[in-house]
Amino acid sequence: MNKKRFAAGALAAVIVFAALATILVGSSSARPKAKQKQFTAALISDIGRFNDKSFNQFQLQGLNAITKKLKIKKIALQSDASSDYIPNMTTAIREGANIVMDAGYLMAGDLSTVAAQFPNTHFTITDDAVSGPANLDFVGKDVHNIEGLTYATNQNSYLIGCMAAMVTKAEKAPHQTIGVVGGIKIPPVTIFLAGYQAGARKCVPGTSVLMGYSGDFVKQDLCKNVAENQIQQGAHVIFAVAGGCGLGALSAAKDAGLWGVGVDQDQSFLGTYILTSAVKRVDIGIEKAVTQAKAGKFKGGTNLVFNLKNNGVALGKISPKLPKALKATVLKKLAVLRKGIVSGKIKVPTVPTGS
Repeated sequence: MNKKRFAAGALAAVIVFAALATILVGSSSARPKAKQKQFTAALISDIGRFNDKSFNQFQLQGLNAITKKLKIKKIALQSDASSDYIPNMTTAIREGANIVMDAGYLMAGDLSTVAAQFPNTHFTITDDAVSGPANLDFVGKDVHNIEGLTYATNQNSYLIGCMAAMVTKAEKAPHQTIGVVGGIKIPPVTIFLAGYQAGARKCVPGTSVLMGYSGDFVKQDLCKNVAENQIQQGAHVIFAVAGGCGLGALSAAKDAGLWGVGVDQDQSFLGTYILTSAVKRVDIGIEKAVTQAKAGKFKGGTNLVFNLKNNGVALGKISPKLPKALKATVLKKLAVLRKGIVSGKIKVPTVPTGS
């Protein structure tokens, strides 16, 4: 055999072997299964931080619970300032997050920027809508990978406003006046005030509802100053809607021997002076979003809505200091109002009047 014929034969054998190898490598039965990447869920706090005993902390509890239940990896990054939002989101993505959850409304602008740069990552934002008439921050933007987590806190606040007004009247306070201290004046805060004001006026017409804002979600002294001013004007109940800052407003109520109303979490742990709390189940919002994403059922471009009907908002424990007869009277009235809200017969406003 001459060298040319030998070389041609050898070349043919190599080609056949290479083709066979390609077929085997491409075969699922011959290829070892790649190890599936562990699902990772990330939560980015807003400037209220995770130790606020309220809004951010409650979301972190939800993340902790669902990651334990689903046996997935979690990432929790705290934002001490708004300048931390984008770095924290990108850090979470770099560390392998499949879903990045932004804890609050103030993060919307930075979220839309990051979401556009990472179209294959799922994102959620608490307290902001990405579709429908309430979609103000994402108009004209691509939200295919963003899901809104929204809460009808005007509904449970309506019940609490009624309760506060009824208790103030029953206890024959010097003034038929109640107060509410908000943090930053943004829709997720003012919606609480709207319900509180409307409920109070519904149950005890003529009730004066004092409303003020600290302009902050962290500094307790600022909320305390606003609450003390309302107390001087005769407020018998102080409702705090300001995250960690709101603890200052509640302490002012305690110092004055008055009722306080907690927010987001059931804040009855603060003491029996807490009449009740406007519970906002942001923990459930986080759990549901992660569960959907893990199951491949994430619904970008839509909102998850939480309200009285699905128990996404509720009342916390009623103080044991409230006389039993008064408690029974109040709860009977609230049951009627709740039924009306759930059925749609009672339309609770989302914006307070005179604010």
